[in-house]
Amino acid sequence: MMKLKGKGVCPGIAIGIISYFGGSEPDVSFRNIDDTAAELERVEKAKACAKEQLAGMYEKALPELGRESAEIFRIQCALIDDRDYNNAVENMIVSQKVNAEYAVAVAADNFSAMLSAIEDDYMCARSADIKDVSHRLIRCLAGSGEKKFHGGKRIICAYDLTPSETFRMDRDNVLAFVTARGSSRSHTAILARIMGIPSVIGTGRELTPDCDGKLAVVDGAEGTVYIDPSPKILEDAERKLAEEEQSRLLASEFIGRETVTKDGRKIPLYANISSVSDLESAVKNDAEGVGLFRTEFLFIECGEFPSEDVQFEVYRHAAVSLDGKRLVIRTIDIGSDKKADCFGLAHEENPAMGYRGIRICLDRTDIFKTQLRAIYRASAFGKIAVMFPMITSLNEVRKIKEIISQVKNELRLLEAPFDDNMEVGIMIETPAAVMISDILAKEVDFFSIGSNDLTQYTLAADRMNPAVDSFYDPYHEAVRRMIKLTAANARSAGIRTEICGDLGSDPQMTEWLIRAGVDEFSVPPSDILRMRKNISCIDLSDKA
Repeated sequence: MMKLKGKGVCPGIAIGIISYFGGSEPDVSFRNIDDTAAELERVEKAKACAKEQLAGMYEKALPELGRESAEIFRIQCALIDDRDYNNAVENMIVSQKVNAEYAVAVAADNFSAMLSAIEDDYMCARSADIKDVSHRLIRCLAGSGEKKFHGGKRIICAYDLTPSETFRMDRDNVLAFVTARGSSRSHTAILARIMGIPSVIGTGRELTPDCDGKLAVVDGAEGTVYIDPSPKILEDAERKLAEEEQSRLLASEFIGRETVTKDGRKIPLYANISSVSDLESAVKNDAEGVGLFRTEFLFIECGEFPSEDVQFEVYRHAAVSLDGKRLVIRTIDIGSDKKADCFGLAHEENPAMGYRGIRICLDRTDIFKTQLRAIYRASAFGKIAVMFPMITSLNEVRKIKEIISQVKNELRLLEAPFDDNMEVGIMIETPAAVMISDILAKEVDFFSIGSNDLTQYTLAADRMNPAVDSFYDPYHEAVRRMIKLTAANARSAGIRTEICGDLGSDPQMTEWLIRAGVDEFSVPPSDILRMRKNISCIDLSDKA
């Protein structure tokens, strides 16, 4: 038996035969050419071919995975037109008289190495994307099609996988993904999580083609892989697999029920969504509403500033689809790891603490007011609340309220209907907001704790930097005290506290969070029924 240890990026147990995917990196040979114009024309045709393929993948991914995940292929399509990348390819063809395949491969290696050297997960993800795009271009230049994946249900192992390779696989025949390298925040890992396939990355070089055809056990929660498992390991895995299936069946029994503790306390359970297409999953999993609608992805998807009418239609549709259930719309939270080209943001050395969230909105009030008008217009069609990210001061909240007042007056002049009493909330995700939460609570209708950012800012550990993963500890006593203080100050002011970060769907923390004063949870749609089942077993009348 061989045990490999990596990082689990999607929980779940898988037992099956390994199919080792050797990668689709194409063979590239060097050739001298005389007709550089013809070679440049080949590059243009290959680019058009690659764009057509990526557009097809985007359209296929849209209904299957939602807009946030499908956006990966739009990003790759944009990389094909990157000016610096194209200049490097063209200059090599013209100045060195080399064939297009070789020029693309060398440019890809150079750009990928440069981006990988930057200690930033966003740039590392772009490094993987540039390699994926380049391989696609080379295949188009060679006139070869996409590599097909055959066989029955298998555990897919590889040195690494690109986003397009991951997505093209028939998920019904993939039991698990295991890669020797990779980042937990890469697009490939994101796709695996969205597809709900147990996955482990970064197992190291012991994962080789020699593993092909061998029996394996994958534990996506623990980040472990057992090749040629012992009878005991196999028995334990089969038991866990049966428990997972039983848990899924039990959770499905909670559709249509209220989320109530054993002693009768109701805990509203909402869904986090990033696009209207995610609503289907929220409704299917019986969410009691939407506690976080991340509107920045509307801006990322459009590639330009969506008009007021475009935004209004999106928000109106979401409100109507929820049929009277609560919809909390968070205003644009661009910046840090979320980039939207239309904002033209400059590169920052420390983007997590830079120009992002409400700081951009209060600086670029034309964009902010356009979004607020759209939200307030949509409030006439459902139970909408609005929420603001990255708050650090009372002054910010008061400026927001002034702008809201201006927006309301503009809508009154236009005789446009809106909910004049729409709830206004703020994200509590900075230590500054926690420490003045008693003051902020008097200005708003609810708090929403963003536990991911609150953890990174409290512990000074960038959550996007794998080098400090061991320091990013959401269970840290300092984080717990921040949550407790926030909830206590909210309760004193008579307002509610919601949690919408990863900690909210952590089963180890559910009871603690409720006892700490959290009133509402907003979690990924796929976690709704499991959370409802867990909450139903909690008895708050017991001593803490």
